[in-house]
Amino acid sequence: MSHPVRAPYAADPAASRGREFAEERQGSRGPRSEFQRDRDRIVHSIAFRRLKAKTQVFVAPDGDHYRTRLTHSLEVAQIGRVIARALGLDEDLTEALCLAHDIGHPPFGHAGETALQEATAHAGGYDHNAQGLRTLARLESPYCGHDGLNLSWETLEGLAKHNGPVSAPHWALAEVDRAFPLDLGQWAGLEAQVAAIADDIAYDNHDIDDGLRAGFLQLDDMLTLDVLADQWRAVEARFPGAPRERQLRELVRTQIGLMVNDVIEHTRVQAAGMTSAADVRDAGRPTASFSPGMAVAERTLKRFMYQRLYYHPEQIAAAEAARDVVARLFVAYVQDPTTMPESWLAGLPQDEPGRSRHIADFIAGMTDRYAIEQCRRIYGKAPGGLRNV
Repeated sequence: MSHPVRAPYAADPAASRGREFAEERQGSRGPRSEFQRDRDRIVHSIAFRRLKAKTQVFVAPDGDHYRTRLTHSLEVAQIGRVIARALGLDEDLTEALCLAHDIGHPPFGHAGETALQEATAHAGGYDHNAQGLRTLARLESPYCGHDGLNLSWETLEGLAKHNGPVSAPHWALAEVDRAFPLDLGQWAGLEAQVAAIADDIAYDNHDIDDGLRAGFLQLDDMLTLDVLADQWRAVEARFPGAPRERQLRELVRTQIGLMVNDVIEHTRVQAAGMTSAADVRDAGRPTASFSPGMAVAERTLKRFMYQRLYYHPEQIAAAEAARDVVARLFVAYVQDPTTMPESWLAGLPQDEPGRSRHIADFIAGMTDRYAIEQCRRIYGKAPGGLRNV
């Protein structure tokens, strides 16, 4: 099978801007490009493995079929590679960005993030995207010669700016940027933009699947959206005798395909005339995007999901319980740092803001399960109201 032709605006691993710390290539492990090395370092990291037990939509679910941050990231990577290949982009860089995009999320997703934001407001606050950069560039340190995974400039830039230029970087991102400038005022390369839109496509549609499974979403309500109703009628016409569960999964697949094809076609138009990755960064606008019509439909779907799923009363109740767990852990470690593991206690700064940031680093790395266990160990009882499926 022939490899796709590299587009002129794709990232070129042979022309990478390098890494923060120089590396000795003698005896390197296999014939891999710089971006393949980045992807592999991410996959082999402890921070990536911990995503298997971190909340995606449902808090600490009992069911094995609900998505976690890890399975979501794998699905984003699959969608991202499809788009990257069709556009002639670097698939390995795209995959690395997709796999790493959620590494900065604390336990319990956005509920945990809110708790850490509030607890560290005096120390600069908490931001999951900036924390992802901090984790990969400073905290995850398996190498003898330097801190962090020492990822390439293009991977760090893509993680920092996949949602667009950053005019007011969070302190964690600013620290990395001072040591290894990432041109925060420009748009990221096209691989990063594809990773961001692949994330939207994945959670827009896979959260429907999980919401239906949990009973929080009802098909009749979903069919009030034209974009879903049209595809549902097409699915019923193609597979009239199929079980409802299979028809619903076909609907999700169809929606993903429509969005992916839309992004590919519209991005090709947007990138027409671009002759380098620098053109993408200098464009002053996103290059990878939905067409105007699909963008409207996607925003409508998001609003529906927030109203019916993310802000469902049971979801809100579970999120409040989760937020309380994280808040109580932070208070416990501030009041009695000896309740932290020795490895974390040994590195605890004496002064602020470093002290609070260190405690937040520890909590942010926890899985849902570990956070619940620590809360039980410190306070003597397990928190209630966390599981809603």
